[in-house]
Amino acid sequence: MKAKYISAFCISLATLFWGCNQSSDSADNDTQATAETVIVEQKKTGFSADNAFNNIKSQLDFGFRIPGTAAHKQCADWLLKQLKGQCDTTYFQVGSSKNPTSGAPIPIYNIIGSINPTAEKRMIFAAHWDSRPMADQDDQNPKEPILAANDGASGVGVILELARILHTEKPEWGVDFILFDAEDLGVSDIENSFCLGSQYWGKNLHTPGYKANFGVLLDMVGGKDAKFMWEANSNQYANWILVHTWQIAKELGHDNYFQLQNIGAITDDHKYVYEATNIPMIDIIQYNENTGFAPYWHTHDDNLDAVDKNTLQAVGNTLLNLIFNPPATL
Repeated sequence: MKAKYISAFCISLATLFWGCNQSSDSADNDTQATAETVIVEQKKTGFSADNAFNNIKSQLDFGFRIPGTAAHKQCADWLLKQLKGQCDTTYFQVGSSKNPTSGAPIPIYNIIGSINPTAEKRMIFAAHWDSRPMADQDDQNPKEPILAANDGASGVGVILELARILHTEKPEWGVDFILFDAEDLGVSDIENSFCLGSQYWGKNLHTPGYKANFGVLLDMVGGKDAKFMWEANSNQYANWILVHTWQIAKELGHDNYFQLQNIGAITDDHKYVYEATNIPMIDIIQYNENTGFAPYWHTHDDNLDAVDKNTLQAVGNTLLNLIFNPPATL
């Protein structure tokens, strides 16, 4: 994950259910009603945290997924194969960029799988699949790469399990799974050096004129006792998706993970997607209001021991029910 920055975001807790850019009393009331009346009408089960965990392990078995390396290409081929086996249509988007620090050219492989590709209403579930080439937050060997089990592989693991379920039980909406490459090469003092895959995709959509009603980014979604809060860019771009998703989590009993608390803005793939396409997108990302990102973030401790199946289950179950219970207003 990029060296994310948290910007000041002054918004009261009450706005979690009222929106941040409402201009009239009627708009406020509509937002409040949505928050109070979301019902999981089609309660879905079947998400397997064991499968998601095994998907994470399979990615780590390739080693460091650093763009331009043999392990990176091998993992890309495996991910494409997994989506081909579950999705109606797949795309292997090949692009190029430059390593932000060395300037060396690197390949970009964005891997996309679509369910119900002709459906007019669509939702995106995205994660990055590359791994960070340096453990810059570690006291030991900070220049060596990390396995990135939670920071990258966990979101992909959840997406692959969702794709497995949708292969046999189709929702009414179209669902696009996007695995972004080259998210984690950057450094904080070089502008736009993170999220190279999503930046490329935003300028080169996998199908001309592609549109989606909303999207969900999964980033660091497998940590033990993870807390997912309302990130400021998500609240600005897609407040109603936050309301809807967090309410589903509450109704399913996962509100100990999905917290009703604001945090500042995080520069992540969802930001670049919105800026390029105006597709409203939220970021489900582990963050603690007191300690920040997880202690193993950007360290060598971001391995399989950092992943907890209970967290994977809560996230996967919430998103599975979001797929079959999308916001009625869209």
